[in-house]
Amino acid sequence: MKSGYEAVIGLEVHVQLRTRSKMFCACRNSTGAPPNSHTCPVCLGLPGALPTLNAEAVRMALSLGLALGATIQPQSAFYRKQYFYPDLPKGYQITQGPVAIVEGGHMDIPGEARVRGLEGPVRIRVERAHLEEDAGKSHHDLDGTASHVDLNRAGVPLLEIVGAPDLRSAQEASDYLKALHRLVVGLGICDGNMEEGSFRCDANVSVRTLGVEAFGTRVEVKNLNSFRFVRQALDHELERQVALLEGGAAVPMETRGWDAALGETRGQRTKEAAMDYRYFPEPDLPLLVVDPTEIEAARAALPELPDQRIRRWREAFQLGQEEAQTLAQSPAFAAYFERVASLSGSGRGAAAWMLGEVCRTLNDRGIGIEALPLAPEDLAGLVRLVEARTLSFGTAKDQLFPAMLAGEGGAEELMKTRGLAQVSDRAAIEGLVAQILEANPGPVAQIQSGKESLKGFLVGQILKAGQGRLDAKLVNEVLAEALAKG
Repeated sequence: MKSGYEAVIGLEVHVQLRTRSKMFCACRNSTGAPPNSHTCPVCLGLPGALPTLNAEAVRMALSLGLALGATIQPQSAFYRKQYFYPDLPKGYQITQGPVAIVEGGHMDIPGEARVRGLEGPVRIRVERAHLEEDAGKSHHDLDGTASHVDLNRAGVPLLEIVGAPDLRSAQEASDYLKALHRLVVGLGICDGNMEEGSFRCDANVSVRTLGVEAFGTRVEVKNLNSFRFVRQALDHELERQVALLEGGAAVPMETRGWDAALGETRGQRTKEAAMDYRYFPEPDLPLLVVDPTEIEAARAALPELPDQRIRRWREAFQLGQEEAQTLAQSPAFAAYFERVASLSGSGRGAAAWMLGEVCRTLNDRGIGIEALPLAPEDLAGLVRLVEARTLSFGTAKDQLFPAMLAGEGGAEELMKTRGLAQVSDRAAIEGLVAQILEANPGPVAQIQSGKESLKGFLVGQILKAGQGRLDAKLVNEVLAEALAKG
């Protein structure tokens, strides 16, 4: 963004809760079913149908609130937020009113701490998190003649997490969204599937001149469903608003959408004010009253939070922030890593394999860690052999890891039957080094005249001669000694 201006960003994140049934009825909460097959008079809004609050959704809201360090309100109410859209069958959405079940709280993110002049993380306030129901889903591309509406999603439980306007760049918005994603997935309250809309956000964006306290005109960018789109959409929107102000025009208050194909935000409608929704209390639902014993039960059930786990790993294994965050991407991935680290005795070694070959395999196959055909106990065996320098990393990566994925056996068994144990015999390595130096007098002369970069060439030749089974660290030591002798 152009210097002299400051971004002001707040995110409203919609978290689809992993309950078995919908928010106010017993219809199944799941994806992939035939259109309009998970519906009933309540979620269709038929006359006389009465809603009943999902207790599990309330428990999940309590978990999130406690994890955010928020205040759990002993009483909160539901309201009708009225607007017309084809996928909203009742003509209104049931949501929580001025007071939400979760008020306040915060998230700490890496953010742009140095730019802000901070030594530690950037703290982003959370204004509230309220329970509400989702709308259905409109399909405009099934045929060329009509739009279609699937109401299976209508009434699915949502938590809307309203962040304060504390974010100052698209990168900070992405960091905050990733931290929230890790949290709700780690708590087990959301599957985090952004492509299916289980975790999505709207961004409120404005710019102001540096040093000015008042906010600029706010523009809402709707339905951003990937971390990459959040960065791209916000960067574009900030540049667009600055260009308007630089040209002497005002920024209109409106709702815009992100067009990924064109790489720009596009106007959709003028922004509604609260009065446009004609809120009034939901007459068919009583006050939501939370007993202190329920709060304590939710607190006792909290797992280790992702940020706590990240800090523990960084201290115990000397991992970088991004490394630890990737390892904490999901409870299943984190548990797999913990098991490999524990059984192998090397947290750093386990992290290297998880972030390298394991992630590559999962991406190539389009699967999650749960479907990896390799038990953590088996991967730990491979890590142990490499860390003990019994097996070279190259041999482990190129030969044993693929064989283990194919179910051909354990690491130690394969190493022995294929004769792949790493050669750490100093005399044998000295002999190979002498042969390579004798066969490459030109590179040797260049190295001795100061061209140190050619050492890598010689190391490669030695390792190749040893068929990838040589201890690379020992090879470097012996080669350095031989070159020093001239």
